Amino acid sequence: MTDQQNTAASEEEAAPQFSLQRIYVRDLSFEAPKSPAIFRQQWEPSVGLDLNTRQKALEEDFHEVVLTLSVTVKNGEEVAFIAEVQQAGIFLIKNLDAASMSHTLGAFCPNILFPYAREALDSLVTRGSFPALMLAPVNFDALYAQELQRMQEEGSATVQ
Repeated sequence: MTDQQNTAASEEEAAPQFSLQRIYVRDLSFEAPKSPAIFRQQWEPSVGLDLNTRQKALEEDFHEVVLTLSVTVKNGEEVAFIAEVQQAGIFLIKNLDAASMSHTLGAFCPNILFPYAREALDSLVTRGSFPALMLAPVNFDALYAQELQRMQEEGSATVQ
C-alpha cells in the first residue's frame, strides 16, 4: 500500500505544474513633448508599436516574464506622445521539457500579461488627455513560431 502511495506522490511531483504568482507593472513612462500645442492641431494620428518579451529564471522553479509595449504616436510628422509599459509576471513552472518551457515562457506567459499591459497603456494615454489606443489582441503563439523559424533559418544559413 505504501508503494502505491509513494508512486502516486512521485508521479504528482513529476507532473507539469504552472501557477501565476504575481502580475505587476515593472516600468511605466509617458512623454508628450509637443503639448499643449498638439491639442490645438487637427488629430490625424499614426501609431507605431514595438513589442518585446524577456524572461529571467528566478530561484528554484520561478520565472519572471516581462512584456514591453512601446508606442509612438505621431500627428503628421510631430511626435504627439511616447508611452511605454513593462508588464511583468512571476510564474511557477515545473516539470516541463525544454521545448514546452520555451513555448510557455515565450508565448503562453505573454498572452496572460498582454491584457494587463494594454489596460495600463490605455490608462496612461488617457491621463495624458489623448484617446485610448485600444490595441488589437496579439497572437504570441504565431510570433513565437515566426521567431523559431527565423532562428532555424539563421542556424542553417550559418552552417552552410
